[in-house]
Amino acid sequence: MISKFNRNYKYLILFLFTYGCGNYSFTGASIPEGTESFQVNLFENNAGNNVGSIFEPGLDRDFTIALQNILENQTNLQMVQSNGDLLYEGEIVEYRVSPMTATADLNAAQNRLSISISVNFQNFKKEDDGFERRFSFYFDYPAEQQLISIKSEAHDIIFERITQDIFNASLAKW
Repeated sequence: MISKFNRNYKYLILFLFTYGCGNYSFTGASIPEGTESFQVNLFENNAGNNVGSIFEPGLDRDFTIALQNILENQTNLQMVQSNGDLLYEGEIVEYRVSPMTATADLNAAQNRLSISISVNFQNFKKEDDGFERRFSFYFDYPAEQQLISIKSEAHDIIFERITQDIFNASLAKW
């Protein structure tokens, strides 16, 4: 038979666990009180404007969707089209393929696809949390492969890393 003390103790632990976590999620997000929504504006693709960088059609849409997805999947916030409590906006500033290693006859043995995103984050519930920052990541692949053959995989890996870095900087404070 469970004693009255043990039963009350279990309820106390459950109460503390449930209410002590506040606006903390199991993904590590620390969401300010009263925050209910987020907005992700289209990240304009301006990569072609930088020397050595190329324009990749559809990258703006694909990256914007990837950022929306991570925020939807790792928070309980509602995505809105305007007037969000959190606002993510910015631009794609670099999309570059560069040789990384060379063979004995000075040909490229490995290439690197690099993507950089400039992000302006605004938190209207806690304005000190806002920032403007650049996030970058890359994908290395054998030089004998064409970019077109690895592009989908490369974009998935790069977007996963950059969106997680943005999430961590804006909501997990890492």
